[in-house]
Amino acid sequence: MAPWTPDTWKSKADAQAIDYDGPALDAACARLRQLPPLVTSWEVERLKRLLAGAQRGERFLVQGGDCAETLADCRAPVIADKLKILLQMSLVMIHEGKRPVIRVGRFAGQYAKPRSNPVESREGVVRPSYFGDMVNRASFTESGRRPDPENMLVAYGHAAMTLNFVRSLSAGGFADVHHPEYWEPAFFKRALPDALREEYGRTTRQLAEALRFMEALGETSVEELTRVDFYTSHEGLNLHYESSQTREVPRRTGWYDLTTHFPWIGERTRALDGAHVEFFRGVENPIGVKLGPRMTADDALRLVDVLNPTDEPGKLALVTRMGARTVGDVLPGLVDAIKKSGRTVLWVCDPMHGNTQVTPSGVKTRDFDAILREVEATFDIHEACGTHLGGVHFEMTGDDVTECIGGAAGITIDDLDRNYASACDPRLNYRQALEMGFRIAKRLGSHTRPG
Repeated sequence: MAPWTPDTWKSKADAQAIDYDGPALDAACARLRQLPPLVTSWEVERLKRLLAGAQRGERFLVQGGDCAETLADCRAPVIADKLKILLQMSLVMIHEGKRPVIRVGRFAGQYAKPRSNPVESREGVVRPSYFGDMVNRASFTESGRRPDPENMLVAYGHAAMTLNFVRSLSAGGFADVHHPEYWEPAFFKRALPDALREEYGRTTRQLAEALRFMEALGETSVEELTRVDFYTSHEGLNLHYESSQTREVPRRTGWYDLTTHFPWIGERTRALDGAHVEFFRGVENPIGVKLGPRMTADDALRLVDVLNPTDEPGKLALVTRMGARTVGDVLPGLVDAIKKSGRTVLWVCDPMHGNTQVTPSGVKTRDFDAILREVEATFDIHEACGTHLGGVHFEMTGDDVTECIGGAAGITIDDLDRNYASACDPRLNYRQALEMGFRIAKRLGSHTRPG
C-alpha cells in the first residue's frame, strides 16, 4: 500500500466532509495539535489485548452510550448514570456468562454525527444539517447551523472533563462490586418492574457472596473485581479532529489516535477508497467498522486486508448492523467468508441502527423486540458457523427516557412524547438496557466458556 501519514486522507473523497472556513480551520487544528492527548498509548494497547481475548471467546465486549453526546450533557449526574448502566449490564453478564466483560462507553468524544443529507429544509428555508455539537448546533438558525471549527476545541474540552470525571470515579471505588448499590440511579426502585429488580438484587447478592469467599481464600485476583477499567469510543467522523490529535509517542512505534481508545468507521464512511479508511488504516488503535445489509463478502475481506494487513490480534472489530428482518440473509455469508480466510476479527452486534422505524407522526423510534431478535439471531448464526459473537454495541442511556418502544418498560408509540430527549437517534432507556443485559447474560450463560 501507499505510504501513510496523518494527512494522506486529505487526498481521498470524504463522504461526510464539512464546509469549513479554511483559515479558521487551520487555526483550530494547529491548536488541537498542541493540546495534550485525551487518552494514552498504553491504555490503547491494554484495550487491544483485552479485545484479543474477546476474539478468542475469553471475554465479552459491552459497548454503549449516547447516539450523540451534547455539550449540555457534560454534567456529573448524566455521566455517572451512563457508567451505572454499563456497570449493571456487565455485572449480570459476568455473573451468568462466567467470563470477564470489557466496558467501552460511547462518551468523551461522540460529538459528531453522520448525515444522509448535508442540508435540511424547513418551510422553504434550507440550511446545513446538524452534524453534532463538534460541528454546529441543533437549533435551526443561520448561526446555529453554520459549521464552526472552534467547536472542535470546545468538544475537546468537554471530552477532557468527561474523562477526568470517569477516571476519578473509577479510581475512587465507584465501580467496587462490594457495593453495587452505589451504581443504582436515583429512580432505581420505581424504574424497574418488581421481577427485574428482584433478579438484579439476587445477582448482586450472589456475586457479593462469591467475592467474600474468594477473599477468605486469600485470592489476590479479587482486587481486579473491586476496580474496573472503562474505555472510550466514538465514531471517527471528523477527520480534522482525529488527525490533529494523532501522534507518535516515545518508546512505541507507529501513530496513535489519542482522541479515544477505540474509534470506529461508520456505515456511510467505510468506502475502501475513501478518506476514513485511508486515515484509520494507519493508526495503532483497535478499530471498529460498521457493516450494514449491503455489505458483500468480497468488500468485507478487502476492508479486513486494508485495516489489519498483519492480522494483529485485537486490532479489528466488525460491527454488524443488519436489522432483524435481514440479518439471517446477509450475516451467514460474511461470517463464513471471514472464517474461511483465516483472518482474526472480533464480531460485534449493533442491533440498533438496522431496526429504526418512523411513526405515522414522523418520530423515529426502535422496537425492543426487534432489537432483541437481531441479537438472538446473531448468536444463532455464529453458533451455526462455528464462530462466536464477541460483543454488543448499544445506543442507550441511564435516564428514564421514552424513545424506544416495547420491553418490560411497556412503552408504546403513544408514550414517546413523554420524555423524548435524544438529539439524534432513539436510545434504550435504563429499564430496557438492563432488561437487554439480562437477556444477553442468559444467552452467554447457556454456553460453556471457550478454552
